[in-house]
Amino acid sequence: MGTNKWLLENTSSLKGKTVAITGSTGGLGREICKYLASLGAELVLIDRNAERSNSLRRELEKEFKTGVSCINADLADFESVKTATELLTESKVEIFIHNAGAYDIPRHKTDLGYDNVFQINFISPYYIIKKLLPQLRSCGGKAVAVGSIAHNYSKIDENDLDFSTRKAASKVYGNAKRHLMFSLFELFENETKASLSIVHPGISFTGITAHYPKLIFAVIKHPMKLIFMKPKKACLSIVKGVFDSTGKNEWIGPRFFNVWGKPKKKRLKTCSPAESKTIGERAETIYSRITKTE
Repeated sequence: MGTNKWLLENTSSLKGKTVAITGSTGGLGREICKYLASLGAELVLIDRNAERSNSLRRELEKEFKTGVSCINADLADFESVKTATELLTESKVEIFIHNAGAYDIPRHKTDLGYDNVFQINFISPYYIIKKLLPQLRSCGGKAVAVGSIAHNYSKIDENDLDFSTRKAASKVYGNAKRHLMFSLFELFENETKASLSIVHPGISFTGITAHYPKLIFAVIKHPMKLIFMKPKKACLSIVKGVFDSTGKNEWIGPRFFNVWGKPKKKRLKTCSPAESKTIGERAETIYSRITKTE
């Protein structure tokens, strides 16, 4: 099935809907925005690079004649996240897509005292989504969160919450994504007025995969382009999440080995009920701590 036919069969008009997306200017983000704008959605681009965000805004407005606004936010800076969240509540967002991610980046402790990879990929999106929940409930809205197959590379560690002592990027990133996915499953378990979609693009050739040493990357980038889906196809799982919801321990991703093909909903068996509950409790403890002074 071609992409155009798939879109006709799996999407519908978003005219009059306001959709916000983090990481909007990245490889996947740009393609998601184009698909959603083509369906008539009004977009709120959330990105830390104001110049790129405004450039994309102008491009989308020109091509699709839809409303686009920008919010500047750095997910590693909690004050920036708070400000962005306040602006989101004012923009009457009906669908929130957390797409932004950070993999092998320079590590440091954030203003909240957590590893920056952990905060970018888990703490900040969880905070935004929970803060937006009353608004999403009021309009029957939805949160779409991009998970990762890397979540299965890690199990939670009682003595190292954010994996700040770990060096392997795959484990640090995987731990953060594991916390994001299963904390949201717990948060939405008994939710009746707003919905959740956990989605993943498999492995796609984007900036997040360009973390290898330059010499190695120069050798492997062309085979990667041949083996893995391009962002334009990989992001269809995320688009699918806008129109389909996932139940607890379900996600939407490429149908073949989680890396190739059109989106399919699958059951997750990668986290025990006990671990999932612990992750949910951790999320609530962190959320309570960081909102005490608000």
